[in-house]
Amino acid sequence: MEEAKTKKISAETLETFITELFEKANMSKKDAVFHAKALVKSNLWGVDSHGVIRVPAYFNRMLNGGINTKPDIKVVRGEGNMEVIDGDGAAGFIVAREAMKRAIEKARVGGIAAVGAVNSNHFGAGGLYARMAVEEGMVGIAMTNVKPLIVGPGAKKPVVGNNPIAFGIPTYGDFPFILDMSLSKVAGGKLTLAIKKKEKIPMDWATDKEGKPTDDPQKAFDGYLMPMGDYKGLGLAYVVDILSGVISGGVFSHQMKSMYANPEEPSLTGHFMIVLDISKIIPKEEMKKRMKEYYDTLKATPMLEEGTEMFLPGEIEYRKERERLRDGVPVPETTIEELKELAEKYNVNKPLTVLE
Repeated sequence: MEEAKTKKISAETLETFITELFEKANMSKKDAVFHAKALVKSNLWGVDSHGVIRVPAYFNRMLNGGINTKPDIKVVRGEGNMEVIDGDGAAGFIVAREAMKRAIEKARVGGIAAVGAVNSNHFGAGGLYARMAVEEGMVGIAMTNVKPLIVGPGAKKPVVGNNPIAFGIPTYGDFPFILDMSLSKVAGGKLTLAIKKKEKIPMDWATDKEGKPTDDPQKAFDGYLMPMGDYKGLGLAYVVDILSGVISGGVFSHQMKSMYANPEEPSLTGHFMIVLDISKIIPKEEMKKRMKEYYDTLKATPMLEEGTEMFLPGEIEYRKERERLRDGVPVPETTIEELKELAEKYNVNKPLTVLE
């Protein structure tokens, strides 16, 4: 495949443009700003599969009712440090933000809290919400279930979603520990990105509809993903589905709806947030000292190849963010054209000024 070209746009320009576009879909200023910043943050971290390339799909779902831009998010069950909220079909970003905020508030009192969310939509990169807890000096765990798209060994159809899970741990250094992963070999968004960029994919990422391995991202998108770590990844994906869907009282497995096949309906996705207020067992300065020792030990690891190094989860994203804040965010030309068409059609005033 011929590789598609990208052009660089500043993070500030993208945030302002996307905020204004989402407001055109009747989303509140507060929610539009958060949603836009979350998408651009994903790009800044190098997680392009969950960044601005998804804006057209999200915006169209807002217009046609797949995403409720004026939701009534409320608590529907629970007591003490555990509860479940109903997202009322809102953008997953907004529902997940509210779930994590409530988990943080409860953990501040009780030390540990868990908040589930039902009746939601795709929430983007899980690291966004794990970082919310980290910013409060807490450990954050964020997860979500999605429509089944992982094929199990010997199965003729997908048995579970790739169900992402993210962990955030404060280090009080230059960057936090952030481990954010889907439980397939790659996230489905990487197939979307490869389609946009007109690139081939590795043969061990996915299969076509017949279950045959493929390097064509479009055939893979129409087919199934392979689990991370074989049975281990498959088992973890089951755990996330049970926490986000079964226990919360939401939908799970094949009860969920595809945002692409059902663009006018909420996906009914579930999320699950867990927060630990570690200040109740370790002082901030002691945590900072011990995490520095952990990091320094990792960095001192002897490497086979000269010039290579070990990275703490979150470090590569930190470096990438600094680079892209300086040089701009690379956006596929196809996405830029889509955004410009939407801007013209819906009278978005903020221009998408290209840096190069």
